[in-house]
Amino acid sequence: MKLYYDETINPRKACAVAQHLGLPLEYVHVRLARGEHKAPAFLALNPNGMLPLLQDGELLLWEANAIMCHLSDVAGAGLWPHGARAQVEVQRWLSWDAHHFSRHGGTLYFENMVKQAIGMGAPDAAAVHQAEQGFVASAAVLEQHLADGRAFLLGDVLTVADFAVSAAFPYAQGARLPLQGFAAIAAWHGRLQALPGWREPFAFAAEEFAEAA
Repeated sequence: MKLYYDETINPRKACAVAQHLGLPLEYVHVRLARGEHKAPAFLALNPNGMLPLLQDGELLLWEANAIMCHLSDVAGAGLWPHGARAQVEVQRWLSWDAHHFSRHGGTLYFENMVKQAIGMGAPDAAAVHQAEQGFVASAAVLEQHLADGRAFLLGDVLTVADFAVSAAFPYAQGARLPLQGFAAIAAWHGRLQALPGWREPFAFAAEEFAEAA
């Protein structure tokens, strides 16, 4: 299997799951800053021109959440549960995250980190303010859910939903995520940080660099 990635927020989810599961993947670095995701060879694999992308035999699978689920199945793991009730719960959090939490967190990540890095100028103050409000409102929902004593989103069981919902957290400082005052969220993220694969999802890149040096 090949996993096409760059060291950005969405590929990080797929890489974190792959590293957590210890899967023997070939990682292919597609550099967004160089426009390599728009090259004809890559567009032939993913016409969306986005990352991540998983190539598993003849299967070409894009979208980080779908890739995480597939990797869990390949590994025979339970991150993508197959019980009907559990799958509904995971789908609920993936949908909520895409439309609310990571939507706002992603905006802050783009405005406060990406724009300056790629020479697009200063953050849009109005967009930042709106995203901050949306993020805090969504964080309050997540805080209430986790404050009921749950270790992870589905209770004591780690799933792809945890990897998805926490995707922006490693960039919290640079993205200026308004996370102050959410103690249950902080404790939950601490549990994720204890997982080497989540904490260092791009460790393989450092190893490859060291081998090439």
